[in-house]
Amino acid sequence: MNSLPPDLDPSVRAVAWIGDAVLALYVREWILSFNHDRMDGEIFTALTSNQFLRLTGNATGVEAQIGNAYYRGGITEAYAWIDSELRPRMEERLHAIRSQRAGKRK
Repeated sequence: MNSLPPDLDPSVRAVAWIGDAVLALYVREWILSFNHDRMDGEIFTALTSNQFLRLTGNATGVEAQIGNAYYRGGITEAYAWIDSELRPRMEERLHAIRSQRAGKRK
């Protein structure tokens, strides 16, 4: 058994790289679904950053879990994992960003 931390283990990093791509696709589709088909780089970055992922665990480890879900069951299983494990925090972060933006407009 490999005792390296996820961000140093080459096999975990490889799966995490795929998970990162799946997460990026998920977040982009999600943003477009509520943002009237407009892109929003600030929200995208806030929801895919290592800082955000660390709220759930080691960022590389979280991405690897998404990648593993993708390898097990394709995009459907990976999206289901994101829905259950990340989406609640994503919605909280989105609310915070929108509140900050509303405060700046006043």
